[in-house]
Amino acid sequence: MRAVSLLALLGSLSVAAVAVAQAPQTAPKVDITVFTSTDAGLKDGPYTLKTSQKEMTLTIGIGSGAFRRAGDAPFRFYTVSDRGPNIVCGDLENYGANKEELCKEAPKNGRVYPRPAYSPSIYQVELDPATKTFKLVGVTPVKTKSGKPTSGLLNPLTVASTEIPLDGTGAKLNQDPNGIDMEGIAVLKDGSLWISDENGPSLMQLDTEGRIQRRFVPTGTEKDFAAADYETIGSLPALLTKRTLNRGIESLGMSPDEAALYFLMQNPLANPDTKTYQGAVNSRLYKLDRVSGKLLGEWVYPMDPIATYPGEKNPNNSTVRISEMMVLSGDRVIVLERTEKTTRLYEVALTADGNILGSAWDDVATTPSLEATPADNPAVKALKKTIRFDSAAYPQVPVKLEGMALAGDGRLMLINDDDFGIDGGTTKILLIDGTGIKMN
Repeated sequence: MRAVSLLALLGSLSVAAVAVAQAPQTAPKVDITVFTSTDAGLKDGPYTLKTSQKEMTLTIGIGSGAFRRAGDAPFRFYTVSDRGPNIVCGDLENYGANKEELCKEAPKNGRVYPRPAYSPSIYQVELDPATKTFKLVGVTPVKTKSGKPTSGLLNPLTVASTEIPLDGTGAKLNQDPNGIDMEGIAVLKDGSLWISDENGPSLMQLDTEGRIQRRFVPTGTEKDFAAADYETIGSLPALLTKRTLNRGIESLGMSPDEAALYFLMQNPLANPDTKTYQGAVNSRLYKLDRVSGKLLGEWVYPMDPIATYPGEKNPNNSTVRISEMMVLSGDRVIVLERTEKTTRLYEVALTADGNILGSAWDDVATTPSLEATPADNPAVKALKKTIRFDSAAYPQVPVKLEGMALAGDGRLMLINDDDFGIDGGTTKILLIDGTGIKMN
């Protein structure tokens, strides 16, 4: 138990994390080019939930993460979908459906999947600067090691929290140990890939054909994936099972030499409880050896207080989330931090003196926890952030930007997650000049 020594260090701080509102930094002025598409591969079709009279026009959402390999065509990118169109039961009224009827099989923890047969996929897109359009140039469904397409359905978790999947008629679906909710991607020179998964949370290694070879999961949860058709390794911190539903690993980055992977939790952990999570600002950023899966470092990324984001009515800091990251040379990282209205990009440098791996902050018995401690306390060793982009000044920027990469001409590429069109959105890609983001 490390509570006594740490409390002595923290002094008389409140147990609850205090998000002190400060004026955000001023971002550089940028030039933005918006790319759209009429590619038939992005279209799905109409769908109406049972009990609803409101028809949705579904699309194929491809913008949950992005990556570009050095040496690829300058405007060609890899992107990923997430689990497919899905609606939490609590939001069904927004789509004209009767929650009590549609979710009677899982009234407390149901999630509706209008297209449960959708297989999460890796896409390749190419931009045409002359026409400001983009097209699909490749699609690879993710598969199990034996070649069976994966689903986006929820895993049968018993340690971390999870939900019950339902189809669009309210029928209960089976949970799937092979199911994935892709949110980040890294592609190696040899064509093999790594993806991050929000639900597990987990990291997965794929071969060049998109077959999962192994999955890194939090220590102590291996049995929940025992029926999966690939190797499961408990190499991630057990503490990550304290992630809140839908707030797992959204971001994934890789060092330019391909030796290390980096990931950031989408939000602070519910450590020790949900109330702490709702007010916390300290999220955990990890670096691990790509081959062995061994952790190499851990840093504290301080999210902006919700009060600094314009137009947000929900006072909980859980409204702010981290949806993407990109690794530059020299352990520099670009982090995409956003609400439903605004996206900000920050650059941080990972230094040895800020590495908290193996410290008291990793001990579940530590009181107050990292999440329950203000980011400006010296013991937290929070990273220093430099703003590179703020979408608040640019009304043409779509919401829910979740993919990020650098184009071959040095411009920044951002892509949005259109949620498979359930809210009427479409996929857009941005090229942004003037952020000051450079690989070297």
